[in-house]
Amino acid sequence: MDGYLAESKMITEEELIEGCKKGKRWAQSELYNRYSASMLAVSMRYCRNVSEAEDALQEAFIRIFKYVKNFKGRHEGSLSAWIKTIVVNTTLSHNRNNKKHHYTEDVDDLHVSADPVPLFDDEVDVSRRKQEAIMKSMQKLPIGYRTVFNLYVVEGYTHKEIAEILGISENTSKSQLSKARKYLKKLLGVEDNL
Repeated sequence: MDGYLAESKMITEEELIEGCKKGKRWAQSELYNRYSASMLAVSMRYCRNVSEAEDALQEAFIRIFKYVKNFKGRHEGSLSAWIKTIVVNTTLSHNRNNKKHHYTEDVDDLHVSADPVPLFDDEVDVSRRKQEAIMKSMQKLPIGYRTVFNLYVVEGYTHKEIAEILGISENTSKSQLSKARKYLKKLLGVEDNL
């Protein structure tokens, strides 16, 4: 499988991993092409803008290519989970190193638009529109709120794990999650629990 001749749909995950372990450019290119778009979306959940997310993603792929030799996938799909973990950790590290996170902002000090983000205006594509409205609102959260919210709600970490990852107390994690939910409700014009 020299060069870029192989179709991406024909390359199995095992072949891709082996190619990357051997430092083959076609495998690295294919790995990046398969996962970069979805992992950029993951990185965006923790960054203020696309530029920051792209920088963090670049750092993540450097780590992925460096450490793929240690990857021991046990089942199909474990590669994507491993990559996602590296992307999340690299993005958090990137934010921490660039001092772009604040875990102590108070929701009462933040400006909330008088007009909440509309969830939908008809029955067509209601689910997609709700999802887009939530994602747009999440991008408006202060980075500390957004980080804790994503780690807890989206990634499924416990408050204890979040505290260890971010170097904060469990109570701070719980407080940030509560404030993030409150702020999201205001942005979305929703009174029910998220």
